[in-house]
Amino acid sequence: MPDDRRPYAVLDIDATLSDTSERIHFLQQRPKDWDSFFAHAKEDAVLDEGLAVATTLAADHEIVYLTGRPERLRRDTVKWLEDNGFPDGKIYFRSNTDRRPSAVMKLYRLKALSAERPVAVLVDDDVKVCAAAEKAGYTVMRADWGLDAETQPTLFEAQEKEGRT
Repeated sequence: MPDDRRPYAVLDIDATLSDTSERIHFLQQRPKDWDSFFAHAKEDAVLDEGLAVATTLAADHEIVYLTGRPERLRRDTVKWLEDNGFPDGKIYFRSNTDRRPSAVMKLYRLKALSAERPVAVLVDDDVKVCAAAEKAGYTVMRADWGLDAETQPTLFEAQEKEGRT
């Protein structure tokens, strides 16, 4: 049985653990097709670097998944994590109506988690989330393996301006 006093390792999902490149086109059109973007999340490929980081961290940390995905994707997300061999962990989603920027939403959750026990590291692809977490004193590992230069601006806009992922 794992030691429940282990520090948290907090991992983002989209573009950190999952490859969003096959569905990002739904956000590059006007209007953005959020329903299709999220409906296809269960088809994402695994980012090998993300799986390796999650597996390594699980040896000495309690894993927490902190995603900007809406709560309505819980079932598909849990199944995706299990089917792809990710370590067990708590999963925190954005409420279905939460449109705060990801940096605000995630920092709020990090503060709540750190009240329970130390947060050893946050692994996230979003530069604004990483900067806010570092400014608040958290150790951050920037997941720069998940997006190419063409798709990054689209996902970051969705995360920060529209509070959707």
